[in-house]
Amino acid sequence: MIFKRITAFLFVAFFLMGQAPGAFSCTNFLVTKGASADGSVMITYAADSHTLYGELYFWPAQDWPAGSMLDVTEWDTGKYLGKIKQVPHTYSVVGNMNEHQVSIGETTFGGREELSSQPGAIVDYGSLMYIALQRARTAREAIAVMTSLVGEYGYASSGESFSIADPDEAWIMEMIGKGQGEKGAVWVALRIPDGYVSGHANQARITTFPLDDPKNCLYSRDVISFAREKGWFSGKNKDFSFSDVYAPVDFSAARFSEARVWSGFNKIASGMGQYAGYASGKIEKGGENQFALNRMPLWIKPDKSLTVQDVMGMMRDHYTGTPLDMTKDPGAGPFGLPYRWRGLTWKVDDQSYLNERAISTQQTGFSFVAQSRRWLPDPVGGILWFSVDDSYSTVYVPMYCGITQVPEAYRTGNGDLLTYSETSAFWAFNQVANFAYLRYADIITDVQKVQKELEDKFVSYVPHIDKAAASLLESGNRELALDFLTHFSVSEADGTVKRWKELYRYLLVKYIDGNVKKEENGTFKRNEYGQPAMPHFPGYPEWWLRLIVNATGDHLKVPAAATH
Repeated sequence: MIFKRITAFLFVAFFLMGQAPGAFSCTNFLVTKGASADGSVMITYAADSHTLYGELYFWPAQDWPAGSMLDVTEWDTGKYLGKIKQVPHTYSVVGNMNEHQVSIGETTFGGREELSSQPGAIVDYGSLMYIALQRARTAREAIAVMTSLVGEYGYASSGESFSIADPDEAWIMEMIGKGQGEKGAVWVALRIPDGYVSGHANQARITTFPLDDPKNCLYSRDVISFAREKGWFSGKNKDFSFSDVYAPVDFSAARFSEARVWSGFNKIASGMGQYAGYASGKIEKGGENQFALNRMPLWIKPDKSLTVQDVMGMMRDHYTGTPLDMTKDPGAGPFGLPYRWRGLTWKVDDQSYLNERAISTQQTGFSFVAQSRRWLPDPVGGILWFSVDDSYSTVYVPMYCGITQVPEAYRTGNGDLLTYSETSAFWAFNQVANFAYLRYADIITDVQKVQKELEDKFVSYVPHIDKAAASLLESGNRELALDFLTHFSVSEADGTVKRWKELYRYLLVKYIDGNVKKEENGTFKRNEYGQPAMPHFPGYPEWWLRLIVNATGDHLKVPAAATH
């Protein structure tokens, strides 16, 4: 995603040189209605980038005069790409969900280098998502819109995996351009079977697919023949694997990308341990085409039905409790920080080493859980649980898809990555997260208390808001219903940012200068004279002190005589 990931073929060279690219970005999960506790369809998306500012996009529904044209700019860079024909009517879109409860997310897999650019192409992957949301009433319609756009105007991005959902279905679609010789793209879209969960994270995951099952599988007519013409595939059609031909998995793709899918699956399903070797980068290849043999399944059945909070939990992961646990090596520092500042690889004595890339990462712009619910009217049924910054320490706030304005704190243009805004949610959450990174194991527990407090409140409120808004719609008061939903989403967002600013002030007071203030019943303690009580001096864990001793020898040693 964003700042397109280098192709799998180029990565090996970068890896060996210790110049790993800066964006192994984005993680998506797809939950079908049969796999959710309440029958909703959910997709997730973490939009990760070192240059993406977290904000909530909004396009109101609009009618367009005949002959109108739409300017297309590249989402990653803001570069103007060209004009396309506008449709007579576009739907309202809040973030990555439209008024018909259709939602779309993505991750970039790059793929074959020779297919990464297409001169004259107008539509990039970001534009595909947001144009489709303005034009599609169902997931299938979104697929049709996206594929027809690249066919007519060309595809201005490298390989992408898309999550596309509506209240009934969840689809994964993978697409890669045709390069410089031909306009358009080749693609495959698969419907996730009901009762199952899928995911993708910067590596193409569709392998073989049914060639005669239009209910569950759609694909471009030349997806196989194009590969044959290029000399990339010569087997039988039934054995054609989209990923293995257009974006073969290698060590970096497995360890930096597929491992995130594995870790998310591991949180909700037993039996994923058998793929731990694959997630660590061990690829077994074989067969006539030398495809990878030990890949994870594209979808799994969870051990239990998932609530929206379970799905939020999937987006909060540092490989804890797995062989890739980011808190278990000295890189975590004395306070168990599960983050590593970039790049993804580094060298010591000409030997390359890596930093793990987990689902939760410091450079997230925004993330969401999109929830579509068939049993409710569209304006009420769709909720975009939206957040900014690091998914582990953020708060998912409910944005109903029927709202008519977005909260000021999340509004596009309220600050940017180079402009601090006192009223911006992105900056409020970054203040807390970046402060927490200093003494993570202690501070994150305080953050999670408030995070849970807010998200539990939202989840408890939603059924009552649903009922009231649906009742207003049923009685014909549509405008009042939308105003009600808007007021709820905006006020809860405003309250969340206010609460997060209070949290930052509390954390600053409690943990200033490496000490920890004493508390009693939520109040900082004072001595009998009204002055601050002496704080705790927690110091460093013994294993960290031993590292210092081993590294410094006698340099810091206190002579025995000086201790008496």
